[in-house]
Amino acid sequence: MADPADPPSGKSERGTFVSAGDVAERAGVSRSAVSRTFSGAGSVSPGTRRKILQAAEELGYHANHLARGLTGEPSNIVCLIAADIGQPFQSGLIEQVTRQLQAHGKVAFVINTAGDEESVSHALRQSLHYRAEASVVLSGTPSSRLVETCLANGQRVLLVNRDDDAPDVDRLQVDGARAGAEALALLKRAGCRRVACVSSLARTPSLLAREEGFAAAAKQAGIAHGVTRAGLTSYDTGVESARLLLGRAEPPDGVFCVTDLLALGFMDTARHVFHRDIPRDLCIIGFDDIPQARWASYGLTTFRQPIEEIAERIAAIVISGAAGRTEMLEVLPVWRNSVRMEQA
Repeated sequence: MADPADPPSGKSERGTFVSAGDVAERAGVSRSAVSRTFSGAGSVSPGTRRKILQAAEELGYHANHLARGLTGEPSNIVCLIAADIGQPFQSGLIEQVTRQLQAHGKVAFVINTAGDEESVSHALRQSLHYRAEASVVLSGTPSSRLVETCLANGQRVLLVNRDDDAPDVDRLQVDGARAGAEALALLKRAGCRRVACVSSLARTPSLLAREEGFAAAAKQAGIAHGVTRAGLTSYDTGVESARLLLGRAEPPDGVFCVTDLLALGFMDTARHVFHRDIPRDLCIIGFDDIPQARWASYGLTTFRQPIEEIAERIAAIVISGAAGRTEMLEVLPVWRNSVRMEQA
């Protein structure tokens, strides 16, 4: 069985890693005493502990915490599985989550994926190889069988805005369906008569929930609508969506974009290609409240995902003993200049 004090992470003067045995030899104690000192498992007399720590400092030795998982102890590693980590919302979320996990003594291990089931499943297998005590899936949906394997191996699995039927999986979601319905209400109140939803070919559960909430509200209000998916979730897809919709004989005068990036691309094209005045000619609503949405050149009306609260809840769920919980967080509308305040 592997020892959490070995293999080592420091290097000796010979250029090889310093081992727990080197520390034991320098301190004149047993190797097991070194192991107990750094793992906290078992008692060590104060005098022996002082000698070991002094020897470790002189040799530049540090215990290898990756080996803790091999002994059955918690590794303190939490894998964050995410795609599109360069996009504003995702990078902001990862920053907040890593800060929260580190504040609780956890080590965040970010695995960058393509977001599809195969790549997300591969990332989840990597988390098993490193004996991670928990995996947080921020993008994509892994196979149910693999999730069950993780749970059987004692690993917590937390899905953020994902779907899964496994009974012991933790889930954290924001209420995108309610936001979609409220977006329709805001456009209706602004006097918009031809509305549209701009979405993505990614068709993730979170994006679909926003689409479906908007569609259900439009149907109930008797307002015709359509969904445009011109590409994956990006600024460029927003640009292409605007070209498709605003080039029609009867273009929409109110648009709900399921992410802010889509909305920003749509806005720039509406203004600079089709010469639409926003919000006089066209009202646009986004979702996420990324920093760019607040820029004066956009002033995008949107729905704010509570990133700090999401990060806090992720950390709390990971360190808790309970499993199989589901939590739903509300998103807040943020009114700016891309929607008219009153009917035209």
